[in-house]
Amino acid sequence: MRRLIAGVVAALATMSCGASVDAGWFCGAARYSCCPVTSCQPTACYTACRVQRETCYRTVYETVYEPEQVTCNRTVYETVYDNVEETCYRTVVETAYRQQEYQVSRPVYETSFREEEYTVQRPVWETNYRECNYQVRRPVWETSTRECRRTVMRPVTETVDRQVCRTVMRQVTETVNRERCYTVMRPVTTYRTIRQDCGRWTTQQVQHPGPVVPRVVVDACGVPRTCMVQCPGFTTCRRVWCPNIVERQIPCTTYVPQVVREQCPVQVCRLVPEQVTETVQVQVCRMVPEEIVQTIPVRTCRFVTETRTQRIPYRTCRFVSETCTRRIPVRTCRMVTETKTCKVPYCVTRKVPYTVTRRVARCVSREEPVTYTRMVAKCVPRQVAYEVCRMVPVTTCRPVTCGSCGTSCPDGSCGGINYEAGRPTEPVPADDLPPTPASPEEATPANDPQPGPSI
Repeated sequence: MRRLIAGVVAALATMSCGASVDAGWFCGAARYSCCPVTSCQPTACYTACRVQRETCYRTVYETVYEPEQVTCNRTVYETVYDNVEETCYRTVVETAYRQQEYQVSRPVYETSFREEEYTVQRPVWETNYRECNYQVRRPVWETSTRECRRTVMRPVTETVDRQVCRTVMRQVTETVNRERCYTVMRPVTTYRTIRQDCGRWTTQQVQHPGPVVPRVVVDACGVPRTCMVQCPGFTTCRRVWCPNIVERQIPCTTYVPQVVREQCPVQVCRLVPEQVTETVQVQVCRMVPEEIVQTIPVRTCRFVTETRTQRIPYRTCRFVSETCTRRIPVRTCRMVTETKTCKVPYCVTRKVPYTVTRRVARCVSREEPVTYTRMVAKCVPRQVAYEVCRMVPVTTCRPVTCGSCGTSCPDGSCGGINYEAGRPTEPVPADDLPPTPASPEEATPANDPQPGPSI
């Protein structure tokens, strides 16, 4: 679109120059004898941005902790013991023994051997070799280098001092007296009566009747007949236990809990707020571009074919017969009967009552006041200054030089110059200009305006 408008303007200028310009145009030797004043007056304007700094303030809220005394009641639980009498029964177990005979069968093992012949096949291995040719491709590596350029951002660290105010809690230790209760066990000895059997074993004779056996007798008629006749009895002895109950006193020691109170010093620690101002070093990091040239090794591989010969071993097996003799153990078992006597224990139990006094614990609660210090948070506002940067647009205009003469041509006279080289140039719009530097006073256009189309 811009080229079309420039062509229309150039055509109108050609029509206003007269017949001499047209004749010169067709002969190929047309030249400007003078440069119009309007062709040297236009200026090139561009817009740049200037950094403007401004200081602003904002409100920052900080949290400050203040101590506060608070009194409250806490529940303290104490243990109280009550004496309760209780009747219990314990079981007294006594052990008695009786003789008992029993028969057992004991195995008796006997071992004998017998010989046996057998044939085995023993393998015999032989190793032979055969040759095998094969081709392999061996890699050959070649190393070359190439340069690689890249831009990296190197961090640059700077240290800045900053004042920081903070509240710390300082620890204060105090010593107070506090009552401490603890329980000790005091021994108490009592006596109780027990009954003990101090009897003994006695031997008693027992009369047993004799057995009834058949016997042949002759009656009054002289005829023998069989009748049952009782044999005389026999006497045996047996052991009988004669009990003798004896009562005696046995001391019994029990431990009774006892509460002891004492005053002991206790260290109490509390925190006191304190304002501390510190200088803190803060590290600020910024990135600086840096170009690095790196030499990278490059390896290339090519394969070379080689022929190799390998001896491959192989094994053959043949079997050889052998005769072996072995002894086989034969084990026989026979049972032998034996008679054994053992003492069989049996238990005799009885109940014995006794009285026990035990202490039953119950919990008693009471209220006592407690004062403690707590920190209450409070929000305090303060003003903090900060800097705001913004970009302000600035328009700069400079005169455009005329053709190849390199002057501003204030009078419009450029001399005899070639038309193609000395004609007015087309100004470049501000939107197509390259970015401007930071300082508007020293900034210049990045490149010269491009010439318009030929007339």
